[in-house]
Amino acid sequence: MEFDYEETVINIENIIAEIESGELTLEEVFEKFSLAVADLQKCEAFLAQGQQQMNLLIETLEDDF
Repeated sequence: MEFDYEETVINIENIIAEIESGELTLEEVFEKFSLAVADLQKCEAFLAQGQQQMNLLIETLEDDF
């Protein structure tokens, strides 16, 4: 399955809303928080990879001029 950044961000926002609702048990809060952290780490890795690709493209362009 391919990573979908936008969908993952929406999932994180939904988890935050669930936690903030006050309707979860403490155990559920910990579980949801753990899922959100994992999703945030995936987003961070995705953005870091994108930044590396952009840097390589910029270097390639600079080398051409």
